[in-house]
Amino acid sequence: MNRRLVSVLAVSAAATLALSGCGSSSKSPAGSSGSSAAKDAKTAASAADLGGMDALIAAAKKEGTLNTIALPPTWANYGELISGFTTKYGIKINNVNPDGSSGDEITAIKSLKGQSRAPDVVDVGQSFALSGAASGLYAPYKVATWADIPNTQKDPAGKWVNDYGGYISIGCDAKKVSSCPTSLKALDDPQYKGKVALNGDPTSANAAFSAVWAAALANGGSLDNVQPGIDFFGKLKKDGVFVTVNAKPATIESGETPIVLDWDYLNAGYVDTFAAKGVDWKVADPSDALLPGFYDQAINATAPHPAAARLWEEYLYSDEGQNLWLKGFARPVRLPAMQKANTATPALLAKLPPVTGEAQFPTDAQITAAKATVTKNWAKAVS
Repeated sequence: MNRRLVSVLAVSAAATLALSGCGSSSKSPAGSSGSSAAKDAKTAASAADLGGMDALIAAAKKEGTLNTIALPPTWANYGELISGFTTKYGIKINNVNPDGSSGDEITAIKSLKGQSRAPDVVDVGQSFALSGAASGLYAPYKVATWADIPNTQKDPAGKWVNDYGGYISIGCDAKKVSSCPTSLKALDDPQYKGKVALNGDPTSANAAFSAVWAAALANGGSLDNVQPGIDFFGKLKKDGVFVTVNAKPATIESGETPIVLDWDYLNAGYVDTFAAKGVDWKVADPSDALLPGFYDQAINATAPHPAAARLWEEYLYSDEGQNLWLKGFARPVRLPAMQKANTATPALLAKLPPVTGEAQFPTDAQITAAKATVTKNWAKAVS
């Protein structure tokens, strides 16, 4: 499940997780074929640029394939999103390196440029969304539901867009832990010796980095000061509470990592699966630190299947796609608008872990500074 390197939070002060394009006329008629249609798809900044959704669907079906990368089927319900897209449109998805990272995705765009196996789309952390856009790696595109997405959660031209998010949470096996913690400060307790783990290394994995930052907020730190979080884990390591095992479903099932700090949509997604295997997995968004994070969608500017890439984005940001992320316990970016329009499935909303307090949203500058501090000081603190 450690799919993200260095990619930290895609967040905005105006975004709220608590409850949670029209273009020019077609350049060629719908159903047109050959290089003209391919050229239109590569430059289309909206479905309207191809003549509307029917024309986009036709062009994507003609391509017949979509290349994705680093999408674990159990991550935020991507398995059902992938199968749903294929069932709906008959387009095959090649999902390579499912446990890869944001860094792997960018490397693939660059190294496979011009090849048929290059990724058509990516799902990356905010730092990679920003750097990729600045490097000209992404094609601008605005989905039909563009107006529902807050301006603070998308590139103005559509080069990247927030897709889904969640909060750092505490997952706990109630059969292995007599009293599951509900706050980060509570982890500093001898009863949790040898039990607390992260999803990856904070110097390279987004979820782990965010957990350290959340710990900072719970221990006197701030969005401008992540060091208390590093010190907190240093103490937990010294006391034998924190174990440097990269948590994943197998380590949870074996009892090796009975307490895991990870995104709530991942921890919550384990509940039913683990129950069938005898694991009583409880999930709590900590009462003393509410740290959110979003990931971002982007289209490869040189995508080998440009129409399929754009249709994939339309699918993800439709009510159907957004509800499938919601089904995976992730909070989709259009959730506030969908709740207002009554298009978010109530039963799925009810399954989201409850949150208390006010979320803190770091700026890009704060993210960059915090990442530098963790990279510099983490190894020494937990060695």
